[in-house]
Amino acid sequence: MVHTGACIANLLGQGGSRKYHLTWKWLKYFKNDRDRRDLITCGAAAGVAAAFRAPVGGVLFALEEIASWWRSALLWRTFFTTAIVAMVLRSLIQFCRGGNCGLFGQGGLIMFDVNSGVSNYNTIDVLALILIGVLGGLLGSLYNYLVDKVLRTYAVINERGPAFKILLVMSVSILTSCCSYGLPWFAGCIPCPVGLEEKCPTIGRSGNYKNFQCPAGHYNDLASLFLNTNDDAIRNLFSSNNSNEFHISTLLIFFAGVYCLGIITYGIAIPSGLFIPVILAGASYGRIFGRALGSLSNLNVGLFSLLGAASFLGGTMRMTVSICVILLELTNNLLMLPLVMLVLLISKTVADIFNKGVYDQIVKMKGLPFLEAHAEPFMRNLVAGDVCSGPLLSFSGVEKVGNIAHALKYTRHNGFPVIDEPPFSETPELCGLVLRSHLLVLLNGKKFTKQRVLSASNILSRFHAFDFAKPGSGKGIKFEDLIITEEEMEMYVDLHPITNTSPYTVVETMSLAKAAILFRQLGLRHLCVVPKKTGRAPIVGILTRHDFMHEHISNLYPHLVPHK
Repeated sequence: MVHTGACIANLLGQGGSRKYHLTWKWLKYFKNDRDRRDLITCGAAAGVAAAFRAPVGGVLFALEEIASWWRSALLWRTFFTTAIVAMVLRSLIQFCRGGNCGLFGQGGLIMFDVNSGVSNYNTIDVLALILIGVLGGLLGSLYNYLVDKVLRTYAVINERGPAFKILLVMSVSILTSCCSYGLPWFAGCIPCPVGLEEKCPTIGRSGNYKNFQCPAGHYNDLASLFLNTNDDAIRNLFSSNNSNEFHISTLLIFFAGVYCLGIITYGIAIPSGLFIPVILAGASYGRIFGRALGSLSNLNVGLFSLLGAASFLGGTMRMTVSICVILLELTNNLLMLPLVMLVLLISKTVADIFNKGVYDQIVKMKGLPFLEAHAEPFMRNLVAGDVCSGPLLSFSGVEKVGNIAHALKYTRHNGFPVIDEPPFSETPELCGLVLRSHLLVLLNGKKFTKQRVLSASNILSRFHAFDFAKPGSGKGIKFEDLIITEEEMEMYVDLHPITNTSPYTVVETMSLAKAAILFRQLGLRHLCVVPKKTGRAPIVGILTRHDFMHEHISNLYPHLVPHK
């Protein structure tokens, strides 16, 4: 659902889809980097709000995990988005209550109600809570380690072609089916509890008690977990009506099965997530703790299941505030807030000793240039001018068309500094920064002059501001689309109308650590480095995301950068 919301937002940010007649003129206002990033962040928050029915949790998830830069405008936009999601979801649930929508209309906005459990706790409960947090951190770090190894193996298999992807999916599906149907044969039949409002054993897809080859009036507790929908399996584990509903051996088998199946399922060519398997596994060992403590604890087994799910989520995702709020919105039990906060902090602290969160590991494995929220310690020993990639390629304010075409053809730079030189200025000075996409639009318009003169008025009359809007994926002008004659190569074009004359700049002697924090918090793509002393070229270099990467700096200064 997070990916679905982000994909819909990205589609809207590109102006919609002409192929499927989903375009509106007002969407053109989102065709810039900042608004498109904001829209995708709102889409991801909407996905969380829809999946877990947690509007506030969706906002905090976007704040804690999605967005690299955050501001007050983005806060109320995501809040507005998730509020709309909650209203639409509640309206649809009310409409479907009559049974017109299958299983969708069952239940309310609170998915797992644990209010029947007493939230009073004693010293033994706190000690058990600490142990659950430590165990969640250890299991979570091991889970992330194994997921990383499995994903690297799957990447090698998937590179061989679609046939191997399908074969991998079939293998995992068969293994999952064998476990789900085969393991319940090892569990015994349990008599149905007396005084239940619902039928036991359950007839149909959902419910708490599955018959699975048992005689009338009996149920198979392991089948009630494996052969149920994920929502109902979580409800069963969070249930506090019958503490002896599941044997400890059943919970151990279910935990081992979900733990292993979650590791091997993530990464195959199907939309499988991490949240639900992690909640199931965590709730399993949390309920085991509740069963083991028995009468020594004031908390019931359902609340221990909630704490176990929180600890495992903290150990794998390494998120605290958003997971805490999502769980509270899921269960509608505010009295558990201190315990959930404590177990999340303990599990995250323990897991951080061994490795990073699962999302951070996947980003690193894919080789994406992700900037951490904090600068690395070795960056304090370097300055901005030490890591600028060279040689620097710049344009004059009025540049020859051939020089621009050559630069666009043989480089992959997305930004070029523009320097004014005599006779357009007394001394060479930095005019600003021009983007590759804007240069392509300008060359495609062919507003050239034979003489090296300023022609801004002619260019502005030829183009509209929306001509330079950020294009959708694969929709922008490419260099191969340009048709420029030899005569036009010798002509000139004025770059001043499309130049950003107020780019962000830092002095070359600024600490690289400060420059990295500035770069990330402002959400920049280019950061100009200017000289400290006069009499030199007006720009030293340009810092991009690549220049702050650990690998780039370690290649330049291996004696300063510690080996990871």
